[in-house]
Amino acid sequence: MYPGVSSKVPAYDKAATMFSPDGRLYQVEYASKIVEQGTTGVGIVYKDGVVLAADKSILSKLVMPNSIEKIFKIDTNIAVVSAGLVGDARRLVGIARRQAQDNRMVYAEKIQVEVMAKEIAETKQAFTQYGGLRPFGVAFIIGGFDVKGPKLFETEPSGALAEYKAVAIGRNKEKAMELFEKEFKEALTLDKAVGLAYKALEKAMPEKEKINPSRVEFAVVDKKGFRGLTESEVKPFLK
Repeated sequence: MYPGVSSKVPAYDKAATMFSPDGRLYQVEYASKIVEQGTTGVGIVYKDGVVLAADKSILSKLVMPNSIEKIFKIDTNIAVVSAGLVGDARRLVGIARRQAQDNRMVYAEKIQVEVMAKEIAETKQAFTQYGGLRPFGVAFIIGGFDVKGPKLFETEPSGALAEYKAVAIGRNKEKAMELFEKEFKEALTLDKAVGLAYKALEKAMPEKEKINPSRVEFAVVDKKGFRGLTESEVKPFLK
């Protein structure tokens, strides 16, 4: 017991399932704080698909860049960008991949982007509702292409879900979102979307840090499926 703290005062932040008197779930809020400290990720809907990008923030020259994953392929038509705890992201990605496989087994078709986004959001929400569990300390941008065209969603640790035309997660996401509000346009070309994503990551970069193509991971999901963009493919778009 801490000095000056009464044992009769309930510790509302001890369990993810306990509401405080003012209607807050502190463990969920703490998980959101972890996301805010994660490196920035962005997603943009363009004319033919979705562009996903993330700052890998490689702070040591001893780290192998290819070992840092921020963008994960879920199925041939869906990928996610994560911000927050990498271990939590990998766990959720594994669950999502199994759900995509199950959908193929049962319905003999790829899962729709919105269905996958809702499945991920429901998994996150379940971890805020049962004792002995803690919320996932990760936010996802979910981008993909299906019969309805390009789709982009964002999920929070609480399980909240929303669809966007352009969205950012992670540290300084407000700066990136402010840029999207000003510069996003309908039916962007791929090169314009990549340039805007790069500019948004640069806007969200912490002070004294500089952005360069080698620390940014890019991917595209369109009617042909998911593919990562190499640094040499991205550089012409940035000019």
